[in-house]
Amino acid sequence: MFVSQISPNRVKIEAPAKINLFLEVLEKRSDGYHNINSLFQAVSLFDVLEFELTDKQELTLDILGDQRLKSDESNLVCQAFQLMWDTFGLKKAPAIKLNKRIPIAAGLAGGSSDAAATIMACNLLYKLKLSYSEMAELGLQIGSDIPFFFSGGQALISGRGEKVLETSFPCDYKLLLITPNLHVSTEKAYGLFRMDLTNLRSPFILRRCETVIEFIECLSLSGNDFERAHFELFPELGRVRNVLLRMGASLVRMSGSGPTIFGIFKEIPESEKDQATHLENWRCYTVEPITLLRRDDIFLGRPRGDY
Repeated sequence: MFVSQISPNRVKIEAPAKINLFLEVLEKRSDGYHNINSLFQAVSLFDVLEFELTDKQELTLDILGDQRLKSDESNLVCQAFQLMWDTFGLKKAPAIKLNKRIPIAAGLAGGSSDAAATIMACNLLYKLKLSYSEMAELGLQIGSDIPFFFSGGQALISGRGEKVLETSFPCDYKLLLITPNLHVSTEKAYGLFRMDLTNLRSPFILRRCETVIEFIECLSLSGNDFERAHFELFPELGRVRNVLLRMGASLVRMSGSGPTIFGIFKEIPESEKDQATHLENWRCYTVEPITLLRRDDIFLGRPRGDY
């Protein structure tokens, strides 16, 4: 994440989206969650959150952008702050401004990223001196995707999301994300999920990949276990996939439980992207993978867009 501590009482954080380069949904656990295997990659599409410490004891959250998002206890930002308030006995609450750029319920974990940013902002504003692993453990109490955002920006994820193994596979490619006008909540997606509609294969294991070409070849042996059922239920997803393939994408895949679908490119043909945006009224985002350079528990973003 891009973290800027403007003053002792003010913090600005750019919270990135993530994509699933592959996703295997495994057995249901006794706690109601499913085990998964996945490779998460942070990308250069950000929500922007500004935190300012006040003398009040009640959180205020102003949201710019998608007005469907509520500033109540259903919002993961509010849940994350309430967790920090209760856990550490905080006495003052911040005023938060959230500029929502990541589409909601789109398979991009924007809400989880915002929650991670809130935990991180509290760590700075209240001088809690928490480590990344401690913040990740707190985040897991709210959502399964949150621990990833305290990693290096690319990681193999297992369990229900709590097992995060940082990786360094090639990132020298571009991505076109297309989000059609469908709403698929994660809860609904798992409700629709059927094990008999997953890819019949052994658990996918990434081998050593030195180049982007090798990496894409390896990813092509995997998949997203939500795709088969979702593509049957939502034909528009097939149209999105076909557009990306016609544009020359090396790999096309749905992210998370959808409905965002991404294509991997060496270069993205802008004219065709613009045509897809206007003709289909889809939201299109040209992004790149981003990684995190960490040293002594401090975020050091690099100019090329790392977070």
